[in-house]
Amino acid sequence: MKKLDKLILMSFWGPFIITMSVVVFVFLMRIMIFYIDDFVSKDLGIIDYAQLFFFFSLITVPTALPLAMLLSSLMAFGNLGEFFELTAIKSAGISVVRAMAPLFIVAVGISVFSFFFNDRVSPWANLKGYSLLYDIKTTKATLKIKEGIFYNDLPGYSIKVDKKQENGKLIGMVIYKHNNRSYELGNTEIILADSGRMYSINENRYLVIELYNGTRYTDENGSSSSRPVYITTPGGGASRFSNFSRNSFRHYRLTESLSSFGMKRTDEGQFKYHEFMKNITDLTSTADSLRNSYNETQKNLVAGSQQYYSYNYREGTDKNIKKGKWIDSLLARPVSDSLKKEILLNTKSASNSMLSYTKSQTDYLQTKLKDATKYELEKHHKYTQALSCLIMFLIGAPLGAIIKKGGFGVPVLVSILFFILLYVLTNQGDKWVKEGLLAVPVGAWMANTVLFLAGVYFIDRAKSDSRLFEKDVYQMWIKRIKTRWASRFGKTQLMQS
Repeated sequence: MKKLDKLILMSFWGPFIITMSVVVFVFLMRIMIFYIDDFVSKDLGIIDYAQLFFFFSLITVPTALPLAMLLSSLMAFGNLGEFFELTAIKSAGISVVRAMAPLFIVAVGISVFSFFFNDRVSPWANLKGYSLLYDIKTTKATLKIKEGIFYNDLPGYSIKVDKKQENGKLIGMVIYKHNNRSYELGNTEIILADSGRMYSINENRYLVIELYNGTRYTDENGSSSSRPVYITTPGGGASRFSNFSRNSFRHYRLTESLSSFGMKRTDEGQFKYHEFMKNITDLTSTADSLRNSYNETQKNLVAGSQQYYSYNYREGTDKNIKKGKWIDSLLARPVSDSLKKEILLNTKSASNSMLSYTKSQTDYLQTKLKDATKYELEKHHKYTQALSCLIMFLIGAPLGAIIKKGGFGVPVLVSILFFILLYVLTNQGDKWVKEGLLAVPVGAWMANTVLFLAGVYFIDRAKSDSRLFEKDVYQMWIKRIKTRWASRFGKTQLMQS
């Protein structure tokens, strides 16, 4: 039996490793395509990309494990069935269930590994990966100027170049240098140059702009050294003009900081509130805290609403409201129009205040309940994702024994169909839970329950050597239906005649 177990395990591990690698690669390419616009023109090093891919590779492992388990187990038993090795095993008196035993133990081990990985490693990888992705997305693009287009990403400058030469020389430069109060004063300095060049110094911390043969125009309006000039007009009025200077130069040098361009790491504590960044202990604590806050708010609704009611009494009267018909006599009293108007205004104001209070409390309670549901769902998914590895084995192994097809053809197609079914059922269950249609455990475990029942059915079919996926079985079934229908139709015609 040890040789048989080794044969089955050897046929399993190869497809499992290949499938894991392919699935992780596909998910990484999906991330690259989705965020390609955020990666372009960023002055990022290889280490930054390597860290990002490493963290997101870890993030995709819990998702890739069920698919790898399904495909590899299906291929392993499909190959055994295709080359009649499974037939030889059965003829030796060994059942299909016993042949699945070694892979069942592996599936249990992978499920346990997936659980601890999802509880310990995934929150850490999510925190590191998404915080790094946020830093990359918020990093400014590198200083890349295009011909004939104003470049405005350098703070305080708008730069246009007519032509860029291969040696780095820039022809026909126009630079608008903005004042800190440019929204009030407009462009206060313009520099025109026949040529120039731009380069960075001090490990890309500073940008140097060297200009040749140009003119610098400056409007000193609003500066401390400005001495406004008043010119008398023929009508007797005076018009105010600010100081304006024009300076020609052969060589002019500007130096500006590039501190706003480098990638800066954000405090990771800002991302720890998300449910994907927490383990089971933190999820349980946060969900319980939100539930307690929800219950406390519900209990205090009546007490909190009393502040929006006002009861007016005359001095010396009893302020305790007692049961009786005394209110009828008050309602029957005649009220002046001015007092009636005041009563209506007070009533309307109190009603609006109460309506606003009710709406705000309702929104607050719904938010608390929604947040608590999210954390509870994620806690259950720590278990469901781990158990889905075992359930996918229960589907893949008997399906491989039934289909009896190895390779990457039919197994890949079947695996993708069941993985899509798992994905759809999981998302649908989460949606129904968030909409309040299902309890959290029911929605979280719905996908695993349906697929587990499918796995039990396929195991039963495999034990009885079912020809579930052979077309001649269905052709014979359709032929029998046609025969029965023809015989019944013939009898009916005979009786009518």
